[in-house]
Amino acid sequence: MKPHTNPVPRPSASVIVLRDGPPGLQVLMMRRAEKPNDQNSGAAVFPGGLLDAQDGLAHACAQGLDDATASARLGLPEHGLDWWLAALRECFEECGLLYAHNADTVLALPAPERRALRDALNRGTLGLADFCQRFGLRLDAAAFTYYSHWITPPGRPKRFDTRFFVAVAPPAQQAEADNTELLELMWLTPAEALAPERGLKLLNVTEVTLRALARHANAASVLAEAAARPLAPPIRPVVGSTPQGKPQVLMPGDWAYHEVQRQDPEGRGHVLTALVPGRPVALGPRVARITANNGSQMTGPGTNSYFVGSGDTWALIDPGPDDAAHVQALLAHAATLPAPLAMVLCTHTHKDHSPAAAALHAATGAPRAGRVATHPEWQDASFQPERVLADGDRIELGPDCTLRVLHTPGHASNHLCFLLEQEGLLFTGDHLMQGSTVVINPPDGDMAAYLASLRALLALPLEHLAPGHGFLMGQPQQVVHTTVAHRLAREAKVAAALQAAGRATAQALLPAVYGDVPERLHAMALRSLQAHLHKLLQEGHASQDGGVWQAASQTAR
Repeated sequence: MKPHTNPVPRPSASVIVLRDGPPGLQVLMMRRAEKPNDQNSGAAVFPGGLLDAQDGLAHACAQGLDDATASARLGLPEHGLDWWLAALRECFEECGLLYAHNADTVLALPAPERRALRDALNRGTLGLADFCQRFGLRLDAAAFTYYSHWITPPGRPKRFDTRFFVAVAPPAQQAEADNTELLELMWLTPAEALAPERGLKLLNVTEVTLRALARHANAASVLAEAAARPLAPPIRPVVGSTPQGKPQVLMPGDWAYHEVQRQDPEGRGHVLTALVPGRPVALGPRVARITANNGSQMTGPGTNSYFVGSGDTWALIDPGPDDAAHVQALLAHAATLPAPLAMVLCTHTHKDHSPAAAALHAATGAPRAGRVATHPEWQDASFQPERVLADGDRIELGPDCTLRVLHTPGHASNHLCFLLEQEGLLFTGDHLMQGSTVVINPPDGDMAAYLASLRALLALPLEHLAPGHGFLMGQPQQVVHTTVAHRLAREAKVAAALQAAGRATAQALLPAVYGDVPERLHAMALRSLQAHLHKLLQEGHASQDGGVWQAASQTAR
């Protein structure tokens, strides 16, 4: 077997050339030549290629943009203009479009001579600065607007660190393919390029870019949006594997993205992009996950159970529902551990998280640990912990494996999170989950306590979240901030709706507060709306008379 290599991404630049045609916004696409062992063989692409060392020598030839401004736009200390000039050069090499003042001195040459110039630039036997000096060119760098930054996923045979630019096609110039690397030029609307019946082979970056361009009616709209964009981190797709063994490209925001990125930094492509019930998934030497087959509107893809430990000491976090197949899967994995299961931990006692604790306790003798909820509604009454956990407790699970207990009330009064200190990995139960916000259901659920528990997480050294539902989640601080902001924005809508209504039941407020949520979810949304109302009541911003609510300012009147 050949050793796995992961080449360093090579700096490159690409140009999205636009024009306004009769059908609307059009994009210049080029079909690459078919080549063996080339990941981009036959693909329809935008003009572009690698930066050349000689591009940096042509700064004096650029007009409308200096290196300091270009570098600041790209977030670089210097040499940012090199990317602009590489994009300009590649556009001439590959499709014959020359963005330069006095371009007629080149474009008026006979076709064979123009072709020879393009070839010489492509081979590097003619530098961009020499080209400009020979023909008296001033390069129109200002015609290019920075658009996006992509880095090829790890594990690919060729990797590129590419800055994309947008530019309107120079008037009165005709694009011409070089007929070596590129065999065909096409002016297409984004919708035409994306149409399955056209059969274009599109790279992931090309497809994503075309979908974004399809929202615009004309080139001016694209340029205005690009110019107004704040500087953003590069887009770094990753590649995982479907359960059927096929590669799948994931973008930031896709559910499995951070898990694939964490588990497969070399890009081998083996990490699953779907949660398969009953299948153990190793998340490192200390952690394995098994997902229950109880996916639903409330539980997402199913409840996650996590084995955590090292050496001869292992615990199970959240055994999940009392489902025979899931219990059997857990027991089968427990049988592979080097010692009997030492403990069964429960983040809380909702019926999709703790009921299987009884079966695991009976089968293995492992003591149960957690807390009993203050209010019995919606709770698993069978949960009787042999050990009651408190905030700050530490559970030692073999050498170099410690769980810190965090009491995080809000979703439930007895809710706990467990921090694997050696990895900064937080097992969140339902405190934070992937894909949606959690329901806060009074009286056991408490919105004020929930927000306080969320904010307390910001002081912790977190690297990833292991939720009760979904994949590993990255950027935990951002996840917490976003969740808090969402809850406060919803609370503001509750307060505004209550103020406008004067007096109203929670049910009557529901359409105004949760009008952006599908009606099939309103029964669950009503619980969280009531939690917001109780928080406003606690803070003196609302009052209640039976089931009728009113704003405190209305009461004062």
